[in-house]
This record gives sequence, structure tokens and C-alpha cells, in this order.
Amino acid sequence: MAYQYKNLNINKLTIIGAGQIGPDICLHFAKVFVNDNVEFVIIDISPEALANAKTKIEKKISKGVETGAFKTDMAEVMKKSITYSSDYNLVKGSAIVLEAATEDDRIKDLIFKQVEALTDDSCLFLSNSSHMQPEVIFRNIANKKRCLVTHYFFPADRNPVVEVVPGKDTDPKITTTLLGFYEAIGKVPIEVGSSYGYAIDPIFEGLCELAILCLEKGYGTIKEIDKIAQVTLKQGVGPFTALNLTGGNPITNHGLEEMRETHIAWFRSPKTLQEATANKTLWDTAKRGEEVIVSPEKAEVLRKQFLGGYFALCCYIIDLGITNVNDLDMAAEMALVVASPFTLMNKIGINESHQLVKDWCAEHTEFPFPKSLDKAKAEGGWKVSRIVAKKQDNVAVLTIRRPQVLNALNLAVLTNLKEEISKAENDSNTTAIVITGFGTKAFVSGADINMLAALKTPEEGYDNSHTFQQLINTIEKCKKPTVCALNGFAFGGGNELAITCTARVAKKGLPVVACQPEANLGFIPGSGGTQRLPRLVGVDVAAEILRTARPVSGKEALEIGLIDKEIDGDLVEGAVEYAKKLATGEIQPRKFSTNGTHENLAPKEINIGHLSKKIDHIMNKAIYDGIKLPLNEALELESKLFGECILTDDMKIGLNNFLTNGPRAKAEFTHK
Repeated sequence: MAYQYKNLNINKLTIIGAGQIGPDICLHFAKVFVNDNVEFVIIDISPEALANAKTKIEKKISKGVETGAFKTDMAEVMKKSITYSSDYNLVKGSAIVLEAATEDDRIKDLIFKQVEALTDDSCLFLSNSSHMQPEVIFRNIANKKRCLVTHYFFPADRNPVVEVVPGKDTDPKITTTLLGFYEAIGKVPIEVGSSYGYAIDPIFEGLCELAILCLEKGYGTIKEIDKIAQVTLKQGVGPFTALNLTGGNPITNHGLEEMRETHIAWFRSPKTLQEATANKTLWDTAKRGEEVIVSPEKAEVLRKQFLGGYFALCCYIIDLGITNVNDLDMAAEMALVVASPFTLMNKIGINESHQLVKDWCAEHTEFPFPKSLDKAKAEGGWKVSRIVAKKQDNVAVLTIRRPQVLNALNLAVLTNLKEEISKAENDSNTTAIVITGFGTKAFVSGADINMLAALKTPEEGYDNSHTFQQLINTIEKCKKPTVCALNGFAFGGGNELAITCTARVAKKGLPVVACQPEANLGFIPGSGGTQRLPRLVGVDVAAEILRTARPVSGKEALEIGLIDKEIDGDLVEGAVEYAKKLATGEIQPRKFSTNGTHENLAPKEINIGHLSKKIDHIMNKAIYDGIKLPLNEALELESKLFGECILTDDMKIGLNNFLTNGPRAKAEFTHK
């Protein structure tokens, strides 16, 4: 038994390096492969490091049992799957060897030369370097086609981002396989060109350098700088706190000095950082709960420093040409827990952002003004999209990618999707379209709840529903067949998007493939759910699903006609084949009536439990009055009734309960 991803067969995986990050990488692998009987080996020459690694991993697993993340038997399997050893012979038989040793090219070279002698050419060589280029690390390896850098971020078992960095000799097919593999095991990989520090670390270390320069210039104290940086850039923690938490002084000190040679002269380790590194001292950051008050004058100086510096650093990475705006916007937010840079520039305003960077570069004269920012200003802002568009066998594959919110929909995402559908529809070489979601958990987790909670009047509710409907209607109006490939659950707006497609396929065996949870939150669907679902699966079947807000499994979805096929194997490949058959007429789409019915239909008695009777009344009106109308008129009715929900107490109660207590807590509806 082993883990299989396409042509990658993993029965044994070795981690070399039992320091800070190696054990966390191993823990993640052990968790995701817990049912695949994969053998893991952690190798280190230090018995103390191995002992510490075992203690660290088992402590985290035990904590997982306490919190309910792991069942007891699962925890035992994970613990038993890992061997800790200093014997390099245990590398033999590994499908992957991932090195996570000291950031020293001589040590890495020595490790991989040993590994090369013990493995065959099918074994992938990965290095979790944080800075060094693959051409340097693997310079003495005979078969460089299977060698890449995979840069994890702290903490590696929980931080989803992995930079995948191929060298000039890496086989592109292996890079593509590795990107898909990481997505399949729950990570968020981005491909980055070979460059010292890759895409993310120059930003992180540049912000740390900037914080220390602000300290040396007297712009604020450590605590003040940390606070304003955190607030301004919406960071999880400020730069000084981040350095303390990650033990990052030595590697940042070294990285900045190297980047002065490999990048631009602005990068350098400030004197204060050199001293802290030499003395092994931590930064005097605020204690938990300590209030830090910063004068408005200081705060404004620091705000401009961090906005100007952050934007300049991110634009500099784009100028290098090693990644793209969409990947960096997403990865910076997720890896560093910081505001998405290009989205933030657009929000502030491209002209103001341009001026902030211009003023900052005037002070930091060794930092060249980024050419990409000039271009963005000329174009009226950054073009940021959450849709990844690719072509496979003349079929456009559009992936909704917002992993930080399980691909939740907002108006920007739907606008991006509309643009990509229009491009595919107008491309004579494109025969069909597949729409899927990033990752393995969710196709789309629903609409952005904060956006819905901000609606205050029936008019705002109507406009929101109507706008969403118009964007989703783009799919229905498309002249080419569209197939929704459900890689995970489709909640709320996700299911409404799916049922607008020509057909739906789902990954086989999904315990939950769809749900319209709106009644749980105190409102009705507003993007076509009350109108298209009854026309697809039958009025009474749809009404029960909508009124109870219960989930539907893949098996049931196939039985009731919500999906057309379950795919056993690669979902996207299966969806592409299905789309091609729709395009040629080999498969006919399921019948879907846009006309109203003259049947005398009325709501049936069902048990809605604790759910709002007020909202249930509105829901029934939408379903049973709507089915009698042509679809365009029925959608208009749904938008009006969605707006009516805004006036109810129960919508406020439902949304507040969700935002305060989470999705599993039952709202105490008053039925008003």
C-alpha cells in the first residue's frame, strides 16, 4: 500500500534534518498519509536533535488528540509511521528525500551526494532551503531533472504555502506533478523562478530590515514600530515579534547580506540586527495584553514607511519576473499573514500607492523605483484575479482559487469568472469550459458572510442578489458547454453556481457534495438556488433540501440528478473528457425547463427543527410561487424576497450567531 498521485507513488519518504522545520514537515506528511501505510524516516547526525524532534512531533500529535483533531488510533498510526535515525542507509527505497538541514551550501551538497549513492533516479530530491537556488544546492548531482527547492513556511505543519522552485535543469513535468501533489495534500503551492530568497523571503526580510532601520532612525521604539507595522499591514504579528517567534535573527542577518550581492544594494543587515545576532538577544517586544500607545505623528511616519516599503518590495519581486501578481498577492497573505499587497494598493488607490512608493524610494535611495508599479498606474490599477485559467485539450479549465476562505464567492471573484468565461467563449480554439475549485476540501464554501452581514436595507439585499444572479447567469448564457467539477463541497452560492452549468461531475465518494445552508443563517438563497434547484431535481425534493439546510452526499446527488457523474480518478481530466463529449453531442445535457409550470403545487409539511418559521414562509413563497413563473421572472422574485429577509430579526440573529459562534452553533431564532 502507498500514496499514489498520478505517476508519483510514495511508500517511503525521508526527511533529512531534525531541527526546527524538518519535524513539522514530517508531521504534515504523516497526517495526510495516515491511511496509506507510508513509511517516514527522519535522519540527523545529532542524537539530541532526533530526540527533540520525536518529543516535538509526539507532543503535537497528543495535543491534536486533546483538541479532537486526531482520533486516538489515528495518532498511534502517525507516531508508529515515523523512524528517527542517524543511519543514512535508511534512505534506501525512498520515493522522496526532502532535506531540511542548515542553510549551508556545503552541508546540503554533502547530504545530497550521500543520498544520490543510496537511491535510484526515480527518487525526487527536494530541498527546504529558504534562500539558496537549486542550481547551487544540486550542483554536483548527476540527474538534476528530479531536483527542486520546496520552501515551506513557519509553522510548516500548518502554514499552507509552499514555494516550488525548479532549477534550470528540472524536468517541467516533474514541477507540474509536484504542484498538483502539494495541492492534493492540502498545501497551497506556487511556482517561483530560481532567484536567491525566491519570492516571499525578500519581502519578509525586507520588512524586518525596514523595521530595524526605523528603529535606528528614531522613528519609534521596538514596541511602537511593531504595533504600527502590524496594524498598517494587517499582520498577524509585527516584524520584531516574528523574528523572536521564528528564531529568525541569524538567517535574516545572513539572508540580507547575501541579497545585497544577489539583488540590490538596499538589502543589508543593519548594525542593530548584526549585534542582536552576535549576542543571541531577543527583541524587547510587547508582552501579551500589553497596551502600546503611539502618538499620531509617529504613527503616520511609520504608516508611510511600511506601506511604501511593503509595496516597493512586492513590486520589486514582480519586476524580477519570477512569479506573477495573482500568486504573490495570495501567497504573501497566507505565508506571512499580511495584507494582500496588490489588492491593498488597489483599495488605497493606485495613484496614492504610487506616490507612497515614490516618496519611500526618495528616502531609500538605493531602492530603484519599480517599473511594474508605473505600468499598474498607467493601467488604472493592478489586475488581480482569483481565477486560474488553463487550457487542456481545447477545453478551458477555470479554477476558483481563494484557499484562505475555502474559495468563498464575492463580487470580485464572480467578475473574474465572468471575464474568463467570456474569453473562452470568444476563443475559436476552445470547445468547452470546466469550472472547478482549488484544493480538495471545497469547490466553493458559499458567499462571503461578512459581505452579507453588511447589508442593511431590502434595497441593498435586492441589489446584492440581483448582481450575483447576473454574474452567475453568464454561465447559463454561455454558448459553449460548461461543466462544474466538484472537487469538494459546494455550499450556498457554490451550489447555485454549479447548478447554472450545463452539467456537474464530482469526485467520487464525497460525503458532502452540496448544501444550501441559508436557512441556518436566517435568510433564503439569493443567487438562483430557490429557482434552479427545483427545476433540476424536482420541486418537493429541492424544497426539503432548501428548507432544512441539510447536506447532500455525492451518492444522493447522483440519485436525484443534482450531479451527472462521479469521477473515480483525476477529477479535472474526467471533467474535461465529459465536457468534450458535451461539445461533440456524444452526451446530451440534462433537461432543464426555463418555463413556468401550471401545476397546483403547495408546500408540504416537513420538520424544520429550530429553524426560523418566518424565513421558512419566505422560502416557500420563493419556491412555490417561483416555479409557476418563467425563470427570468422567478429570479426577480427571489431577489425581492431575499431583500425582504433583511427586515427580519432572524436574519440578524442568524448572521450574528455564525460570526460570533461559528457554523455549528444553532441560532436562537424568534421567528420574526
